[in-house]
Amino acid sequence: MTLRVTVWNENVHEQNGSPASMATDYPEGMHGAIAAGLRRLLPDAEVRTATLQEPEHGLTAEVLDATDVLLWWGHIAHEQVDDAIVDRVQERVLGGMGLLVLHSGHFSKIFKRLMGTTCSLKWRNEGERELVWTVAPRHEIVDGIPNPIVVPAQEMYGEFFDIPEPDELVFISSFTGGEVFRSGVTYTRGAGRVFYFSPGDQDYPVYQQDEIQRVLANGVRWAAPRAGRSLPEVSNPQRDWFVAG
Repeated sequence: MTLRVTVWNENVHEQNGSPASMATDYPEGMHGAIAAGLRRLLPDAEVRTATLQEPEHGLTAEVLDATDVLLWWGHIAHEQVDDAIVDRVQERVLGGMGLLVLHSGHFSKIFKRLMGTTCSLKWRNEGERELVWTVAPRHEIVDGIPNPIVVPAQEMYGEFFDIPEPDELVFISSFTGGEVFRSGVTYTRGAGRVFYFSPGDQDYPVYQQDEIQRVLANGVRWAAPRAGRSLPEVSNPQRDWFVAG
């Protein structure tokens, strides 16, 4: 079966032209750069994009029904995402759709809801070098990935990162200032797989890096629904649980 991927981006920085480097770093938008990398590395996949400004934020029931893996990038417009769309995405994840949450998407409504925590972290944006260290060398997300990935300039994300204990810790990042961060973690929610990956900021061309694109492509493969991964039907007969039957 063809792998069907949707790359969602709030598309606000692209719309307001801030930062000025957006026009040269991401002439087709960050969603365009991410989608181009996936098309290059997953040539048999169907890759589409969706943005906040589209009707139903581009995430109609029909689009999500035709999505195996959804990638989510957001930053300054989290609260503009309609709760009904978040409900819809959550339902699809619990039913088996894969979800990749990227960079400042840690504060998105969907990620916070799936995690059940604040998802807050320490941050500083001074264009520091980030080293992304593999700590799960046999995980399929790190296939073909150098250790470490060197990101020349990036926003610093640091601990404490208020997330639940991950199912798997895949990457840890270190920064010039000495901070460390759990930059690649996985979860299972219902029948769906979730991968959070932090490198990738609007101020820097991180999503143009081959290594970062490969992590995302590997993440899509990993998060894709497996055969038989669906929520079972739950029988809920009416009964009085306080009466012996």
